[in-house]
Amino acid sequence: MPPDAPPSSSPHSGGAIPITNITNTGVAMRSSRIVRTALVLSFSALSAQAGRAAEPQPVVAPLMLKDLADLPGREMLMITVVYPPGTVEHVHRHDAYAFVYVLEGSIIEGVRGGKEVTLTPGQTFYEGPGDVHTVGRNASMTKPAKFVVVLVKKKGVDTVLPAE
Repeated sequence: MPPDAPPSSSPHSGGAIPITNITNTGVAMRSSRIVRTALVLSFSALSAQAGRAAEPQPVVAPLMLKDLADLPGREMLMITVVYPPGTVEHVHRHDAYAFVYVLEGSIIEGVRGGKEVTLTPGQTFYEGPGDVHTVGRNASMTKPAKFVVVLVKKKGVDTVLPAE
């Protein structure tokens, strides 16, 4: 690895930038993009559900942001999402390819024109760039649910976009 290259999260990560390795300017700038993305995700959920302030909100934590050299103008963002008991997401979309993997609990997901599916640990869900995410909720009113989302998206485009 060149001396000025950013640290990687593992020997096999291909230069991925974890938040915990903020050691130089390049990494700090990329990490700040992760933090900004998390804030956008959090505030979009809050603002869309401001009228339902007493309801539980998704908790989003960024894990990694990686430029995709073979796909110019694209980046990969990996996040975890926790749905506290009773969480119901607002209708939204992602101008991205979104791959969901359930870690804990049970979630119900759906896109416009598709069927609602109930997912449990180890199961997956996909949303394409043109899909409108119409259903996203915790299947339980008593237990949290946690999942990982990997998004392949255009650089500079907000992760969560409004949808009708």
